[in-house]
Amino acid sequence: MTVKAFKHVLGCPRCGKRVTVSGDQFNCEGCKTLFPTLDGVPFLFADPGVTLDEWVGRYHALIRTLEHESGVADAALQEKDLPESTRFRLNAIRTAKIAYADELKSMLKPLNVADLKANHETYLALRTRLPSDQGLTTYYANLHRDWCWGERENEESLRLVREGIGDHMPENMLVLGAGGARLAYDLHRSWPQALTVAADFNPLLMLAAAKVTRGDTVALHEFPIVPRSQDDIALERALKAPEAAGDTFHLILADALRAPFRAATFDTLVTPWLVDILPESLRMQARRWNHLLADGGRWIWFGSHAFRGGQLLDCVSLEESLEIIEASGFSTPELIEAEIPYMSSPADRLGRQEHVVVISATKVKDAKAPPRHAALPDWLVKSDQPVPTTENFKMEAMTTRIYAFIMAMIDGTRSIDDMAQLMEEQKLMPRQEAVSAIRDFLIRMYEQSERYSTL
Repeated sequence: MTVKAFKHVLGCPRCGKRVTVSGDQFNCEGCKTLFPTLDGVPFLFADPGVTLDEWVGRYHALIRTLEHESGVADAALQEKDLPESTRFRLNAIRTAKIAYADELKSMLKPLNVADLKANHETYLALRTRLPSDQGLTTYYANLHRDWCWGERENEESLRLVREGIGDHMPENMLVLGAGGARLAYDLHRSWPQALTVAADFNPLLMLAAAKVTRGDTVALHEFPIVPRSQDDIALERALKAPEAAGDTFHLILADALRAPFRAATFDTLVTPWLVDILPESLRMQARRWNHLLADGGRWIWFGSHAFRGGQLLDCVSLEESLEIIEASGFSTPELIEAEIPYMSSPADRLGRQEHVVVISATKVKDAKAPPRHAALPDWLVKSDQPVPTTENFKMEAMTTRIYAFIMAMIDGTRSIDDMAQLMEEQKLMPRQEAVSAIRDFLIRMYEQSERYSTL
């Protein structure tokens, strides 16, 4: 990988100072943090050692899950008098899960880099962390869409983003939340003279994209959610790009909210399918994206507009979004709305049309500099701070006490009625209410155990 063309855009995600390059190591001139590379992809997280440890942990958990699933299929195959179609399905699952685990072991081998000093206290002090709901395979289907069967969606996505870019001519382009990197790759092919940097925090997506965009073919199984036929239960797929991307296309592993780039560096910023899923308000994000862009730079927001989580104030409407962007140092945004195919695998019955937006705006002035993103509050970081008695904590405390009491009563002899009587005696809740609460809790526990023991 040639780094001369893009090292000038790098800034330490930890302290903001300049990042220098020596061989395959990236070093911060300020805090002296050492950032490794994974198969040529810079790993630029605020605390790379701890982040790498977390991804390695999730990798091992994923491999164990696949081994368990193949084992469950193998055990099911021991049943007598299975219909031939059932035996075919179970064999397909067992074989594919074993092969898939081997594919992932090969793809994610770069995670086994030389040990880095992983200081969890420092990590907490930086208040950065991987989202607990994001695993290595959370957006796994994107790889197959990007590099195997998603031509229509890829073409429509490129067309819409190009329309949002308009007559603006990118020279330094950043794609944040690039996923499998097909959109970033296609944009780069549209402006091959430009420097294009694609960043995402998921190692599986970035490592696969690195191989594909170098011109390699990547073998990864696809597992459709609702297969069209028994032949679609698990498919061996070959992921391949039309051609190698070239020396001015670069992939980076990083957190979008602690983006490892210097201020006012890029003239084009694309955030595909990202803004409405980040755990930060649009008001703050708009300031971050303004900070990354040079004067006259263009921000293109592409994808869904579906703010559903977080605080009510932050679940903004489309009209609010346009006002927020304009109030954050951007020109009056231009809006395009369209329907495109979304994740429509030819092997899956669940493909659909998605209503998407393209919001594009030009930076006309500097917004107020955003604070460094902090994922955790002070009372979680500093062990001497009092833990607040929030309403959620109070509710969880009562719920936990009741559930712990129910679990303690399970001894193989007591019935639900017996347990309800004890709960009433302990003044936890009236007997009639306790019967329903105990039954609901035990149903959930039973269903969870059933889901874990079967595919």
